[in-house]
Amino acid sequence: VQLQASGGGLVQPGGFLRLSCAASGRTFRDYDMAWFRQAPGKEREFVAAIRWSGGTTKYADSVKGRFTISRDNANKIMVYLQMNSLKPDDTAVHYCATTPRVAHSALDLLSSYDYWGQGTLVTVSS
Repeated sequence: VQLQASGGGLVQPGGFLRLSCAASGRTFRDYDMAWFRQAPGKEREFVAAIRWSGGTTKYADSVKGRFTISRDNANKIMVYLQMNSLKPDDTAVHYCATTPRVAHSALDLLSSYDYWGQGTLVTVSS
């Protein structure tokens, strides 16, 4: 089981990035997937989640209207995080995670997720 995150980098405030996460090693088509992030000196926090079917999403209040999560179940399972209007507060290591279907109320809980990727660093700075 492997989750490989990519797409991080250095961007100026107001800029954008698109993170990708490739899932392999088992069938994840019926798994919910999410992005979390951890800033230096802070706890890991929820960013966005998407249901196995792609029909339902959930966002942290801090990223609503700026970030969009999506997934592609066609061949290799991919989940994306389009991040627009980036702010310095978005600077963090971003992790993708996955789990078998959970209740909607549990999509934003760290403890809901069984598998984690290695993280990709997003730095927002001028």
